[in-house]
Formats: sequence, C-alpha cells, structure tokens
Amino acid sequence: MTRDKLKGLILSGGKGSRLRPFTYSGAKQLVPIANKPVLFYAIEDLVGCGICDIGIVVGDTGEQVRAAVGDGSRWGAQITYVQQDAPLGIAHAVKIAGDFLAGLPFVLYLGDNLVLGGIASFVERFRHEPSNCQLLLRRVPDPHAFGVAEMVDGRVVRVVEKPSRPASDLAVIGVYMFDKHVFSVVDGLRPSARGELEIADTIQGLIDAGLAVAPQVLERYWMDTGKMGDILEANAAVLDALPAANEGSIDAASRVEGKVILEAGARVESSVLRGPLIIGREALVVESEVGPHTSVDHHCLVTGSRIADSVIMENTVIDGVAPRIEGSLIGRFVELRGDGTGWNGGRLCLTLGDHSSLKGCA
Repeated sequence: MTRDKLKGLILSGGKGSRLRPFTYSGAKQLVPIANKPVLFYAIEDLVGCGICDIGIVVGDTGEQVRAAVGDGSRWGAQITYVQQDAPLGIAHAVKIAGDFLAGLPFVLYLGDNLVLGGIASFVERFRHEPSNCQLLLRRVPDPHAFGVAEMVDGRVVRVVEKPSRPASDLAVIGVYMFDKHVFSVVDGLRPSARGELEIADTIQGLIDAGLAVAPQVLERYWMDTGKMGDILEANAAVLDALPAANEGSIDAASRVEGKVILEAGARVESSVLRGPLIIGREALVVESEVGPHTSVDHHCLVTGSRIADSVIMENTVIDGVAPRIEGSLIGRFVELRGDGTGWNGGRLCLTLGDHSSLKGCA
C-alpha cells in the first residue's frame, strides 16, 4: 500500500487567549521562534515531506496569516485558505476543509506546534503502512493536560481528553494523519460539553468503527507554543540547534562568545554577544550585552542595555534600560527606554504587547 498523494492541513485559527496581550493584535501562530513565525515551521515540515498542496484554516486573524504566508510560492507550495467563522474545534476544521481535502489522505498539523527535526520519517511510515490514522505521541511528565492514548498490542484502543487518571504518559500531540474514513466520522460527531467537535472523539470514532489507529512515539523535542513560557523554551531549543551564520557586521570593539547568527544588514557595535542568539536583518545593537538564548527580530534597535533568554519582536527600540532584561517576551513596535542612570545590576522580566511604550525603567 502506498499513499502517493497526500495533502496537508494546518490549523491557524483560535483566539490565543493564553498568549495575551500578543494575541489582542496578532495571530498566535505568527509569534516568532528564532525570528521565524512558528506557523512557518509547520509549512516547512510539510514541504520537507513532499506535501506541497496545503490548506490553512484561519479565523479572526486570517488577513494577517494570508499577508504573512501568501500563496506559498516561497516554499514551493500551493496554499488554499479555509475560513472558520468560529473556533468550533479541531474536528470542525477538518469538516469544513472537506472540499479542499477531496477525500484524500492528509496530515493535520496544529500551527502552533513545533517539532524539531521535522516529521518526514513519520509521514513516510504513514505512506506505506496500512493504517487508517496515525497519531504522533510523546511521553510527558503530566499527561492530565493532554489527550492521552491507551495502547494494546501496538495499537491505540482509546483516547481520553485530559483524564483525571491517565492510563499512560503518552500524550497526543498536534500532528495527525488520516485517510478518507475520517470524513464520515466527523460528519457524525456531536458537539462536546464545551460546544466543539473534538479531535479526541474523532479518533475514538475511528477506533470504535474497527479501523486501525497506529501510534508513532516522538523522541525528539516538541512544544505546543500556546503559552509565553513555552515560546521562550522553544526559542532556546531552536537556537541551540541552528548553526552559526553572519550576514551582518560586528565591529572590532565587540566580543562574541558562542554561536551567533546575524541576518542580512544587522550591525553590532561595541557590544558583547553571548550565543546562542540571533540578531535580525537591519537590526542595530550598540554598547549592549545580548544573549544567551535571545532573539532580536528585524529592524530593532538595542542601545545601552542587557538582554538574555528573551524574544524581542520586530521594529522594537530598547534604549538605556538599567536592569538586565531576562525571560521576557516583547512585542512589535515597542518602545522601552531607561532613565539614564546606567546599569544597576537589577533584573526585569517583561511581557509587553505590540505598540507598548514603557519609559524610565530603573
């Protein structure tokens, strides 16, 4: 059995309530990890598997997603957008994407999930093995917060959403593979108590129909980037994995320690860079200390400040901030200025949404 034709379906809707204040003004799937929107990693993973016909389910932030992704040509993909008028569940997204999927087998990828190393080996197995559904599973320390798979003789026999007494530590993560049988199951689903068509109920429906649901246990790094702490952790993990590169300039008065990435046009003057870190295109860092595990996105200005273990989004100014900025997530077009007293050895942990302004940081 070979499934030569596979489609991809990425979910990029949802309210992103766990990522406020950023999601008041932007899509959660466009929050950058190592200066790249997390949604782009999902697209790259699918294209890396030879899946270039991709649907993206969008909601209220659909215009932003369309503007960021376009027609997919930069990845050699063809993107079709599917509008979801309300966040009515993952299975609902599959249901409304029926015309795009056209009864073909497909990979369903939640657009705020990150899998280091891609998913090519898992998709290849699905192409050649006679299962009706394959689930990507990962062992987690606290399975109460996930859909949990119960297995017998190598097959999934039950999926329970957020169980009070988990039968295993195998969480169902945000990458799924389905054949045509999923469409009849989602058509027969009824909304759950929270008013959604649940993917766990979909998987259970396949199992109850006697169809084969196979597990694939992921041993590599995975993160659902739906919370701020998760974004910082994922940012650090990706930076650890990226090779050093320099398309910018570092003057002789600066010092570099560890692995550093400078994108095109980035400039560093009289500063200390402690990798791993990334400085985005046309960004300027002057008389500052940056890193480790820090991303500074494009067209940012950092002067007279210290930043570590943080994500700084595009077009942001950080000027003369006395305390060291640590463990922070700072949005787009933010202005953060100190009081001019110089470095004082203190620390700041900040969460600032887009277009924020904070002055007199001491």
